[in-house]
Amino acid sequence: MSVDDSEQEHTIRTGEPGTRVSGPRVLVAGASIAGPALAHWLRRRGAEVTVVERAPELRPGGQAVDARGVAKEAIGRMGLDAAVRAACTDTAGAHTVDADGQVLETFRADDDGGDGFIADIEILRGDLSRVLYDDTRDGVEYVFGDRIAELAQDADGVDVVFAGGNRRRFDLVVGADGLHSELRAMVFGPHERFLRHLEHVLAFYSVPNEFGLDRWLLEYRDQESGRSALLRPIQDATRAMAMFYFPSADFDVDHRDVAAQKVLLRERMAGLGWLTPDILAHLDDTPDFYLDQVAQVVMDRWSSGRVGLLGDAAFSSSPMSGQGTGLALVGAYLLAGELAAAGWDPDAGFARYEARMRSFVEANQEIGRLNARSRDLPGPDAEPRPDFASEWFTELVGRAINGVELPDYAGVPDSAAPAGSPITSSAKP
Repeated sequence: MSVDDSEQEHTIRTGEPGTRVSGPRVLVAGASIAGPALAHWLRRRGAEVTVVERAPELRPGGQAVDARGVAKEAIGRMGLDAAVRAACTDTAGAHTVDADGQVLETFRADDDGGDGFIADIEILRGDLSRVLYDDTRDGVEYVFGDRIAELAQDADGVDVVFAGGNRRRFDLVVGADGLHSELRAMVFGPHERFLRHLEHVLAFYSVPNEFGLDRWLLEYRDQESGRSALLRPIQDATRAMAMFYFPSADFDVDHRDVAAQKVLLRERMAGLGWLTPDILAHLDDTPDFYLDQVAQVVMDRWSSGRVGLLGDAAFSSSPMSGQGTGLALVGAYLLAGELAAAGWDPDAGFARYEARMRSFVEANQEIGRLNARSRDLPGPDAEPRPDFASEWFTELVGRAINGVELPDYAGVPDSAAPAGSPITSSAKP
């Protein structure tokens, strides 16, 4: 399909033969959380949105993610509070345990008004993705099984070539395609320029709930080796989510090489006590294995011309922060709002979005770094472990949870129920 053909397709889909819609056409790469959340707000602000996702369908399962503070306000403004809470894991809290399973510490989901170590909104990544997709699929075009292969921008727009062969022109392009963002590498430079490895590795996968898990997360941490094993409940009570952390000064396993990742996990978890052998026994049978470095993305700018970044692609705070989802949801609200408030001028809109988000991101990245440091191996050269009971840390947590304002954007279009029809396609093989 040529760019000119795309223009014809555009007028057919919008039902306005011979004319273009007044709103901008925005391409979003990534259909996990940040992408569909941004699609929600872009659509309400009057944009025509296409979301492209390289996976053939929504990816189920995944790590449990949290919403705290201002992120809960963003969910409420989307009108999705009830839907999100209905899909939550219903985790009552967390116990840290010793090798014999004896409880050492307890954290409840209602601690700190639901914004504590275990948030009152805890939901599997895939379940939140489904809620956001179901909310946006009417009126947003989703293209699964495809990706951006090339793009070229000029003063008026961005020409995109998709891996499936289609060529389209958009007014703006936003990468919401995660830690290993292909769009970021394409426009801003290689991954190693922006990734900051926190010297830990995280793995998780679902297992049969043969452990009697009932609404409480269990964590066993071996202080000598810096390794951790966790089990947490999910909505399906017949299964549970297993998680492992282990220290690693470097990381050279391809993030798509699942076989090599499983070999690595078995090697690094060998000899760890508690329920670890029973959890590892299910490693080859699980449908949703994931392993990757615990890393942050640090960039001076999150935009270049008409191309911007959102979520982990722009400012991953790492799972150690517990705030990656919150950053994505808040960032989606602010990015769409600032672009619309600027009349869709990319220079002004992207700049204002970055100005509003930057300190919020930095506070959450500091939380991630401190939590990673608290898991470092003990030794004479190790940095002192953070004092999480100190006043300065309490202040930092406050900034990380509520340290950004959600403007009302008075005068900016907001259609809570925009017109549109379901448009979901798949790339041809």
